[in-house]
This record gives sequence, C-alpha cells and structure tokens, in this order.
Amino acid sequence: MPIALDACAAQHQGDRKEQQDRVAILAHARKRGVALAVVADGMGGHTGGALAAEQVVHTAKTNLDQFSTIDENPQLMLEGSMREAHTMIKASRFMNEMDPHSTAVMLLLQPGRITWGHCGDSRLYHFRGQNLLNRSIDHSYVEYLVSAGKITAEQALTHPNRNVLLASLGGQDDPKITVDETTDLAAGDAFVLCSDGLWAYFDEAELGMLVAQSSARQACEILIDKARERAKGGGDNLSLAIVKLVDALPKKAPLQV
Repeated sequence: MPIALDACAAQHQGDRKEQQDRVAILAHARKRGVALAVVADGMGGHTGGALAAEQVVHTAKTNLDQFSTIDENPQLMLEGSMREAHTMIKASRFMNEMDPHSTAVMLLLQPGRITWGHCGDSRLYHFRGQNLLNRSIDHSYVEYLVSAGKITAEQALTHPNRNVLLASLGGQDDPKITVDETTDLAAGDAFVLCSDGLWAYFDEAELGMLVAQSSARQACEILIDKARERAKGGGDNLSLAIVKLVDALPKKAPLQV
C-alpha cells in the first residue's frame, strides 16, 4: 500500500524571556514529494540566538529550493546547508556585538529515502512503532563521557555539564556535522526532531510510545504539555517536528451511474 505523510511542527517559549528556537517543515519549490524539516536552537544573548537559528532555517530553505533530486547528493546538501549557515552566523559578528550560535537538525524527505544531519545537541529519533531504530548522538561533553564509558546514560541526564556543547554553528571552530540516511522505510515509522528543551524530559521508550499512539499534531501537543509540566517553571525554549509515515488511504472509485 502507498505511504503518506502525517507531519507537524510546534514550539513553546517555555519560561524564557525570548523564543530563540526556530522550527519549520518546508516543501520543495518544484519537486513534489520532497520536503525538509528543520529544528534550530539558538544561543548568544538577547536576540543573537534567534538570529542564528533564523539563519539556519533561511539557509536550509534556499538550498532546498535549489536542490536537484536527480544529480545531487542529499547528504552533501544537508552538510552544505549547515556549513553555509555557520559561515553566515560567524559573519554576523562583524555587524553587531552579539555572540550568536545555533544547533541544527535537518531531515530531508524524498520518495523512498530519508536523509538527516545534525550539529550540536538538537536530536533526531527514528521509531518504528514504539521501537527506537536510531537516534542522533549529541555533539556534547556528556555524550563524549558516555561513549568513553566514564558515565552512564542515566548519569548524563543530571550531569552538571550536560549543557556543554562540543560543536555548534557560528562558533570559532569548524562545526562537527554528522549525516546519515535510510531507505528502509515502512508505514508506522516516525521521525522526531527536537531541541534539548524537549528531549530532556523524556526517555526513548516514553517518547516512542507517545508518538506511536497519536497523530503528529496530537503528539506535539502531548509532548509540549508534558515537558511544560515537568519543567516546573524552569523550562527552556522547546521545539519539535514530527514526521510519521502512514498507510495512504485508497482512492475511492467513481460512482457508477
């Protein structure tokens, strides 16, 4: 049976004075069935982070509209979008006194193929039903400690340096960018892109269950509500995009008269 998309993007300012996250689901300007989901978590003082995150989304949209599905590599397109955004964010330092940075996670959808990339600690999850198939690995200090076997994943959740990033867009160093893709797709698959303001409040099992049991829009509402409740008045900006693959409804046969 053909596969259709159920997608939704959402965000909440949390308990911060300003919304510095940006999230979008963008359709290709010319190619039907091609779209890009983006989550960017901006950092860098008053308005600086918002401008950095906005640059990530703007660059992604421009590159998506120019992307040729016939002769361009989707992984290179995503990596190029993030590197271009990194350069533009760095250039903005010369025009103001801010110190803008942003994380980024992007998901490119093409028929039969999904490609993703990230920089920093904004995440991508790939579920099949409730089961986790893949998760992006944060470019962060605590993820380094986990991979080195120095702390457990549970200890990472409360580690005092859990917000320290080893990579971001707009910093002095070249950004670390990780890309991956899959052609193993089936109805029941779900992809969740989110900033740390959301994923910090859920383990993988609960996240998969909540997404599997609801439509994309309902899941966004439930996750935001639960994150806000668990933040207890100290919540960060939070943003997410959910893309679910569902069975397409068969077309109704025309009535015979």
